[in-house]
Amino acid sequence: MADTTRADGDTWTITTSVGFTALLVAAARAVETERADALARDPYARVFLEAAGDPRAIALADAGDGAGNPMAATRHLGVRTRYFDDFVAAAVAAGVRQIVILAAGLDSRAYRLDLPAGTVVYELDQPEVLAFKESTLAERGAAPAAELRHVPVDLRDDWPAALQSSGFDGAVPTAWLVEGLLPYLPAAAQVLLFERIVELSAPGSRVAVEGQNGPLDLDGFRAITEKYSQKGNPLGDFDVTSLFVADEDRSDPAEFLTAQGWTVTRAGNPVELGRSYGVQDTVPADASLMADTIGYFSAALPAD
Repeated sequence: MADTTRADGDTWTITTSVGFTALLVAAARAVETERADALARDPYARVFLEAAGDPRAIALADAGDGAGNPMAATRHLGVRTRYFDDFVAAAVAAGVRQIVILAAGLDSRAYRLDLPAGTVVYELDQPEVLAFKESTLAERGAAPAAELRHVPVDLRDDWPAALQSSGFDGAVPTAWLVEGLLPYLPAAAQVLLFERIVELSAPGSRVAVEGQNGPLDLDGFRAITEKYSQKGNPLGDFDVTSLFVADEDRSDPAEFLTAQGWTVTRAGNPVELGRSYGVQDTVPADASLMADTIGYFSAALPAD
C-alpha cells in the first residue's frame, strides 16, 4: 500500500502518510458543509483540497457519500466536527481563553468559530502540515478570529516544552482538543499524552476526546475499507488502517482523568452522538461494529 509505511521518527507532508488523513478529513468536512442539513460548516475545507491538488481527496469530496465510495461514512466526521465545535463554544462561554489543538491537521476552528477577544489558540502538528495550512489560508486573505500560534512539533517529542516556549500559560484554564489522534499513538504514548495534559492544566481546564472503547479491530476495519475500495475508488491503494496502532493493553483515558480529579461526561459512540443531533445514518450499517469501538467524552477539572 502507498504512503502508509510507519517507522519511529517518521514525518509526513499533507499528501503522505498520517498527513494525508488530514486531507481526507477536510474532504469529509467539505461533504458535510455542502449538505442542506449540515451539522457543521467549514468554508475552508474545499480551499485546502484545491491547494493540495491531490486528485484522490478532490475525487472523494466530489463523490460525496454515495454508495461504493469510501467516504460513505462522512456523516460520522460531520458529527465529530460538531461535537468538538460545541465543546469549544461551551469552553469560551465559560470564560476559557486558551485553546490547544493537538495534532491540529487542517482544523480551521481558529478561523471559522466565533471566538471572544483575548482568546489564544495553539495548534500543534508536524512543521510541513502547519506550514501548508498557514500559507494556504494567507494566500486567500483569511484571518483568524483569535490569536493563533502554530507550534510545529512531533507529538512523540517534548511538545510541552515547545508549547510553553510559544507562550502557553499554565496558570490559566485551557480547553484541550484530542480529535482524530489516539488511533495513531501506541498505548504508552497515549498514557504520556494525558499525563502531560494533566500536568499542564490549571483548575477550570477542560478536554474533549475522541477515544476508543477497547482494542481497535484492525481486521474488521480493513474488511470494511476493502469493501469500499473497489476498482475506481479514488483512494487507490492508500490504506489508512495500516497507520493505526491496535495495542491490546490500551487504557481508557477517561478513567485516568477521573482518578486525577476530573469530572468526565461521556457522549457515546458515533451513532449515539449522531442521534443526539438528530442524525440516524451516521455510519453505514456494515460499519456499526467499528463505530462501537469509538467513544466521545469531555472532562473538566473543577475550578478552585
